[in-house]
Amino acid sequence: MTISLQDITRDNWRECIRLKVADGQERFVAPNMFSLAESKYEPDCIPTAIYDDETMVGFLMYRAADYGLAKVWWIDRLMVGAQYQRRGYGRVGMELLLERLQATPGYAAALISFVPGNDAARNLYASLGFTDTGEIEDGEIVYRLRLER
Repeated sequence: MTISLQDITRDNWRECIRLKVADGQERFVAPNMFSLAESKYEPDCIPTAIYDDETMVGFLMYRAADYGLAKVWWIDRLMVGAQYQRRGYGRVGMELLLERLQATPGYAAALISFVPGNDAARNLYASLGFTDTGEIEDGEIVYRLRLER
């Protein structure tokens, strides 16, 4: 098992939109088709696939943002396809993304949000070192991770 992050391209975008979350999770994350459309109209968004060897198993999207006086990374999406859940792909995908973000100088933190009631997301983000900011953004709870300098 070799997990990697790869760009979404004209060669794999259809594979990305075929990935769906498990039944009952649809209220927690936007469909990948919406996210890819958003990335075309919001050019700061970076859509990224999570691969296990040659198989796309999940999706991440992130962007650079200003947050007060600081530059931060905002992680807009994390999803793992229903058939690949509970195998650690979300955690490893996030760890790889955080390594990438920490390697870019000048950013104070990474921010991520989740729908109240999404305990799996809350637990994952907390275990990665994210903490609750006490803020709500578009009805979602915002967590923050200070990036190493």
